[in-house]
Parts: sequence; C-alpha cells; structure tokens
Amino acid sequence: MRLKKIDPPRVFKVGSFGSSINLSHVIDLNLDPDEQVTLIGDNGGEFDICRKSWGYYATPSINHRLKDFGYRTCIVESSGRRYLHLVEQEKINEYLNYLKEQRMKILFWLDEDKISIEENG
Repeated sequence: MRLKKIDPPRVFKVGSFGSSINLSHVIDLNLDPDEQVTLIGDNGGEFDICRKSWGYYATPSINHRLKDFGYRTCIVESSGRRYLHLVEQEKINEYLNYLKEQRMKILFWLDEDKISIEENG
C-alpha cells in the first residue's frame, strides 16, 4: 500500500443545475493485489474496497454486508452518466432530496431480492 496525502487539498466544484458542491481531494491510495481498505462512516457502517490482480471489488456484498451495516445500494443516472450510490438507511429522505436537487434518477435498487427499473422519471 502506498499513501499520498494531498496537502493542501485540491478543492473543486461538482453538482449541476445551480447547486454546486465543493469537494476536497485529500489523499491518494494505491493498493497492491489482495489488499483491502475499510472506510468507516459516522454511523459505524463499514465499506470495503479490495484490490485484485484483475481489478477491484468495489463494494462488499450489496445484498448482505452493506445491508447489515445500514446501507442501501442503487444505480442512478444524471445527464446520461451512471453512478453507484451507497445510501445510509436513516438518511434516505435527505438522499431523495439530493437526487431531486441534482436532477438524478434512480435506475435500480441493487439490494432488493428482485431488481427492477424504477419509474420515477
């Protein structure tokens, strides 16, 4: 593992439709194959990223471990681009407001037993 702190952080704007958000890029992390990092949220939930020789496990199991840690997982679309979101269960309403503000739409909830396309236009 190689770690590089970005000091000072690189600050940049994201967001759309008049609602810009400042993000701070604070660290770069390079993993060797079969190394894992765990991010821990304020709610105690864990999110693992594991490097393999062929790429990455980008998330723990979506319909088991993430659910056990209180996360919902979905694919959203914004301006023709698709994103994977992990949402803290207790912050679903805040998340839905964010999607509306950013004009994003949920395509699939990936943690449900049956995956289907959302019709929330």
